[in-house]
Parts: sequence; structure tokens; C-alpha cells
Amino acid sequence: MKKAWLREYELMCGAKPKILREEEQGWLFSRKVEEMDDIMLKSKWSSTVPGSNAPERVIIGAIADYGNMGYDVSEAEALIGEGLGYLEKNDMANLNRVTWRIWNILNNAKKIEGHPYFEYEVFDSLEKIYAGIDCGRNYPKVDKNGEKYLSQTYYGWLAQIVGGALGTAIEGYTTENIREAFGEIYGYVREPNTYNDDITYEVAFLRALERKGKNLISADIAEEWAALITFGWSAEEWALKNIKSGIYPPRSGYENNPYREWIGAQMRGAVCGQVAPANPLLALKLAYTDGVVSHHNNGVLGEIFNAVLVSLSYVLTDVKRLLIEAVSYIPKTSEYYSVVDFALKTCEAHGEWESARGILREKYKIYNWIHAYPNAAAEVVALYFGGGDFDETMHIISMIGFDADCNAAQIATCLGIIHQNKAMSEKWTKPIGDTLKTYIRNHETMSIRQLAKDTVNAAKLLD
Repeated sequence: MKKAWLREYELMCGAKPKILREEEQGWLFSRKVEEMDDIMLKSKWSSTVPGSNAPERVIIGAIADYGNMGYDVSEAEALIGEGLGYLEKNDMANLNRVTWRIWNILNNAKKIEGHPYFEYEVFDSLEKIYAGIDCGRNYPKVDKNGEKYLSQTYYGWLAQIVGGALGTAIEGYTTENIREAFGEIYGYVREPNTYNDDITYEVAFLRALERKGKNLISADIAEEWAALITFGWSAEEWALKNIKSGIYPPRSGYENNPYREWIGAQMRGAVCGQVAPANPLLALKLAYTDGVVSHHNNGVLGEIFNAVLVSLSYVLTDVKRLLIEAVSYIPKTSEYYSVVDFALKTCEAHGEWESARGILREKYKIYNWIHAYPNAAAEVVALYFGGGDFDETMHIISMIGFDADCNAAQIATCLGIIHQNKAMSEKWTKPIGDTLKTYIRNHETMSIRQLAKDTVNAAKLLD
């Protein structure tokens, strides 16, 4: 093996000098870098969601989230007005100064003694999670070579893509404003497309699983992200930065990552359940392996919740029982458990979804609309009151708002698996057809049927 220093020495010795014209010297490229850097910086202070045009200010969300995790963020909060002022004046030099000062403050923020967040246990290993749940339950086995498994997996994917396409148009808005704009939603509010960041990471997971099989570890998934995904947002953006700096999971999920308990892991749990049908413990393990790439603790538990929901959908057809079972795979001493358990009990105490929604929205209003908690609660409400009916479940999850595409996609997967070709009418499926369009490198256009076959084949590697 040739030494690194020798390779560089040989390169230097072989280089021949030549005179470059000004336009060949490369200095003008710095202006393009500056323009892109300014765009990305401004987007932290003010941007709109690609699919729905909902406004967001992710740096303020980051400050709030550190506060929710029990850190003193008062010094960072005091700088918000200053930063917004620089943005309005397009004062990029000072906007840079205040932005990186805020990140530094957050990364060094002190814990608030007695904060409620610290009343709950931190679950940062599989061993802790297994110790916190009942691992002794058994479910009917699924024949991975059978036509039913392939059919369920195909309709699960199709339903997920439908749910994502529905929710992408309305994510980031409140019930009241959605109702004012669209009335009661029982179908697409515009011509749907399949571009969605949720599925992006699920495809990367599948490709990593295809390469590594039973030996899959988080680092394999991280490298697949770096290979296939050119950009991310919130938690995924910081995870990709970490990965490309050589910081691998689990550190990539929590280091310098204020969004580590947002929805980014929860939104991609379905595929872990699809490759582990009726095997919730395997689904849990895979979701943990995937989740720690970009998230930590409660953020990872969010992915586990959806993975277990989908896994058990292959054998459980009663959605209320499905919810109860899935909640039981979340450790009871976690804060995430307190959210999904409270949501389930709120549903049981109320006769219709809107009353439950109102209580849950008030309880979790301190959390950003992209945080895992209000969206997990939304999933519980929609599944509980949707009664297994696809149209009604999509109606409820749409009207609740928050991160509607993530929520609709994940619970739609469950209904597609349960009901297969009876789940959705043509009003949902015909506009989608068999084509999935993405922004994933080398996967810009995919067949949904082939994606289902790939999922089944990947699942067999885990046997």
C-alpha cells in the first residue's frame, strides 16, 4: 500500500507550471460560493416549506427545542430580534455573526435544574430500550415468500406515497386555517406529486440493507446518506454535516444537533416495519439503527413507534389494538411514552377527534410543528377515530395539520398493509400510478412495484 505522503510528493513532482488567464485562476468561483452561503443562512431565519409554502424559522425552532430539552436558552432568545433585524436589512455580515453566536450559545447552554425533561429516563442504547419493555410477546408469522406479503408491502408503499402526496400540500398549517382554505379534506387539494424527503431516507435505508444484510449497522446507513442524498433539513442537515466531517452514528445524531427530537426519524419508521413483518422487536432494532444516524433519545423512539405500528399491521387488523400494542413497545419511563400514552387516553375519553385534537394541541403547543410529539399525538388521534377507513383517517390527519405529510404517510402505510387493494379508491391511486419521483442520486424515477419487490428481497436478507 502506497503511503499518503508519497502520493502527494509524486503529484507535486509531476506538476508542470503554466501561466493562467485571469478567468482561469478560479477566484471568481468565490462569488458563487458566497451567494449560496447567503441563501442557506437566510433560510435558517426565514424560509417556506417546499411543498406547502408554510413559513418556518428553523433557528428559532432550534432555540425553542433546546429550551424544551431543559437548557437555559435565555441568552440565545435575547438575540432573536437582532437577527431578524439584520435579515430585514440584508446585512449578511452581521447576520453571520449573530447566527453563529447563537449556535455557540446553544452548544454550551447549561441545564436547568429541576426541569421536567430530566424527570424522564434517557434511552440511548438498545439494551436500555429492551429493558424498558415486555419483549416476550409472539405474533403470527408472515411468509416472506408468499404473495400476500408482497401484496401487503406494495399497497403499504402505495398508501405511504399517497399519504405523503396529500399531506405535502398542507403541512405546517393549523386546523382552522386549513379548514378556511379547503373545507373538509377528503382528497388531494391539488394535483399530487411524489417528491418527499421522508421516502428519500427510507430508500437509502433499503439500499444500505441490500448491501449489508444482517450485518447492517448505523454507519452503513450514514454512508448511504452521504452517497445518495445531496442535502437535508433540520436534524438531517446537521447529521449530514457531521457524517461528511467524519462524525458517525450515534454521535452524528446528537452532536451539535438541536433538532434531534424532531420528526425526522419518526417520519421514516415505516420501512423498518415493512422489512420486519409481524416482528416488532426486529423492527425496533432496525428503527434504532436508522434513527441514531440523525436523532437521539425521544427522536429515535419516534421512529421505533412507527416501525412497530407498521410491523404489526401485517397481522393486526383492528387499529385500536394496533395502537395499544405499538405504544407498549415504548419504554414507560421515557417522555415519548408520556406523549403517546396521553394521546391514547385522551382519545378513549372523548367521542370525536376534534375534541381530542384540541386538548393535545394545547398540551403540546410549546413544541415546534416539526417536533415528534405533536405529530405522534396526531397519528394516534387519526388512527383511533379513523376506524381503519382510509378516507376518514386521511381526512382527520389532514385536518389536524402539523407535519401532515409525514403523519399521513406513516399511518397510511398501516392501512395499505391491512386492507391492500381495498384500502384506497382510484381517486387516490390513479394520479400516482406506478411512478415515484425523488431527488435521490441515481433514483430520480422509480417503479413503486419494483420498490415493493426490493423491500421484500431486503427483508429476506434478515432471516
